[in-house]
Amino acid sequence: MTEEIKVGLTHQTEKTVAFEDTAAALGSGFVEVLATPMMIAVMEGTCAACVKPYLPETLSTVGTHVNVSHRAAVDIGETYFTECELIAIDRKKLTFKVRAFTQDKTIGEGTHDRFIIDVSKFLNK
Repeated sequence: MTEEIKVGLTHQTEKTVAFEDTAAALGSGFVEVLATPMMIAVMEGTCAACVKPYLPETLSTVGTHVNVSHRAAVDIGETYFTECELIAIDRKKLTFKVRAFTQDKTIGEGTHDRFIIDVSKFLNK
């Protein structure tokens, strides 16, 4: 089923901050800089994309735990990158190290857990 998913898999994404991504737009604050919830959502998406090619269409992953620090602001129009590395596998539980950064600074880092699920069984619960 998931024989090709192995510790050490990595994935990276690139995104430019738009107003919709800011704390002011999301309501998590009042400043027009990258919102913590948006940074975390992009981290989760990066982790999901990391293992998606190795899963059959009937399986997917869901996020279950995030332990992330948001360390620096990113302004509208600034590009940032998000990277993940699969660091542990415990049956269906996948643990990733995640980091978001610009060319000159780390903006967030931590860990994220995802579980492999059967999509139809999950939706029928």
